[in-house]
Amino acid sequence: MSKLFARIAGFFSNRTFAGADKAGNRYFTKKEEIDGILKEKRWVEFKGEQDPTSVPVEWICWLNRQRKRAPTPEEIMELESRRERVRLNVALLKKEEEERKAREGSKKAVRSGKVGGPDLKSFIRQFPSASEGDKVEQASDGRWVTQTVLWHKQNNAEI
Repeated sequence: MSKLFARIAGFFSNRTFAGADKAGNRYFTKKEEIDGILKEKRWVEFKGEQDPTSVPVEWICWLNRQRKRAPTPEEIMELESRRERVRLNVALLKKEEEERKAREGSKKAVRSGKVGGPDLKSFIRQFPSASEGDKVEQASDGRWVTQTVLWHKQNNAEI
């Protein structure tokens, strides 16, 4: 029991305040010797409910030792203003994209005169026919075929 109490007392007396974030979470560090090696422990004390998603990226990097120093208040302010600029730019780009699509959509509707599926005749015309004199026609089953294919079907010949 006394070991537990000593550990709890040491936990609070030996800690160093590293900083706080916008949400009110507070970050601490303490150095302790483990197996003769001095190690630094880092942790966060949440304000209110423990919500790990409320920890900003710069503090996550510090907690995971991806950065050596805790973020300074100036750095936090600069990063927050940069995030806000990015949010505004994304909103502006989305609006411009929607306007562009609306303009292109109205141009297409006016130009083609119809809305719907592809133009099948122009699609088939892009493929070369089996021979130069072949014409593309619609078969009795609704498919578009060349006269050569129709002749082969009528005479039960292989293509």
